[in-house]
Amino acid sequence: MAAPALAPDVDQPRALPLREARTRLTQLVALAELTDTVTVITRDGDPRPIAAIVPAPAARTVARARADAERLSTVTAGWARRLDELHRHSARRHAAELRAVTDALAEVWAELDRRATPGSDPALLRLRAAHADLLRD
Repeated sequence: MAAPALAPDVDQPRALPLREARTRLTQLVALAELTDTVTVITRDGDPRPIAAIVPAPAARTVARARADAERLSTVTAGWARRLDELHRHSARRHAAELRAVTDALAEVWAELDRRATPGSDPALLRLRAAHADLLRD
């Protein structure tokens, strides 16, 4: 199988002088269409780019790119609002559940204090120390 005359360079666009691009225009267009290769055209003897041959899907007008950016911004803002709302709802639910757990824990410790003299059991002292952050009111 024959290799194409211009193998695509994946890292950066190919740069060709205008004279060579004129000679190989059909080949460059086919290369862009089939392999998504970008070819930058320079003036003969000047390395600065003056034009490019790009695949059709990649060629977008400035207006189209701006419209896409605005649409993306709108969609992103909508998702950000939704995520903020879910975060607030989750925080409220978490706070309510935490209050329920701390209230139940306080009741359990009150019952333990009634049944056993506080400070008499070292295991209960260690457990109370572990629950200290939840028992503060």
